[in-house]
Amino acid sequence: MSRMLIGSIDLNKIEKSKIVSKDKDGNPFKNGAKYINITVWVNDEADQYGNNASIQTGGKEDKVYIGNLKDYVKDGATAKPASSGSDEDDLPF
Repeated sequence: MSRMLIGSIDLNKIEKSKIVSKDKDGNPFKNGAKYINITVWVNDEADQYGNNASIQTGGKEDKVYIGNLKDYVKDGATAKPASSGSDEDDLPF
């Protein structure tokens, strides 16, 4: 089952030197695009704010946490845990 995570990134925490605007050969991207490489960590349990994923840039030595994510819940509905795959249900027949 798929799920959507929503969140935000603190742009002030992104080091300008980490923004990639050239390809592996050193040529600017043809469409003028700029990228930043990220790592997303999805946690088994949510933190005290309901975040269950975080976003960071860099590697082991220079990682910087730039944002958090949480499960998208539509129109105030509560998030439901994934089905256990059991065939049992509460139907009377």
